[in-house]
Amino acid sequence: MTDDTRSRRSVLAAGGAVAGVAALSACGAEPAPQQPAPNQPPAPSGRSLTPLAAVPVGGAVPVQAPDGRQAIVARPDESAVVAFDAACTHKGCPVKPEGAELKCPCHGSVFDALSGSVKKGPADRPLASIPVRVEGDQIVTA
Repeated sequence: MTDDTRSRRSVLAAGGAVAGVAALSACGAEPAPQQPAPNQPPAPSGRSLTPLAAVPVGGAVPVQAPDGRQAIVARPDESAVVAFDAACTHKGCPVKPEGAELKCPCHGSVFDALSGSVKKGPADRPLASIPVRVEGDQIVTA
C-alpha cells in the first residue's frame, strides 16, 4: 500500500466521521420535547398566566404555567379565553403560536389555536386543555 492510498483513505474516513457528526447534531437541533407529567394535579385556582390585553382576539400566546410547564393561552373572541398544554400530543415538543394555529417544529403537526384540535398530523389527539378564566385584567387558572 502506498502513502498516497493511505492518505486518501484517511481523508475519506475523516470525511465520513464529519458527516456522521453533522447528521447527529442536526437531529439534536430539534427543540427538546416537553415531558408531560402523568397524573399531575391541576394548578391552584387563581394563578395569573398573562394579562388579558397580551392575548390578541383570534390569536394565541405562549406562557409558563404555574407548574413550570409551557402552555398556550388563546382568545377565541373578545370575552372568551382558553388554554392548552403546549406539549404536542405526538412526541411532546412544544408547539408555537402562528396566528390561529399552533405548529410543532419537530414533526410538523398543526393544531387549531382556539380549540386545541388537530388540523394536521402526525399528532392524532388534541392538546390537553387547561381550565382558565378572566379575573379583572388577568387570565388566571380556574
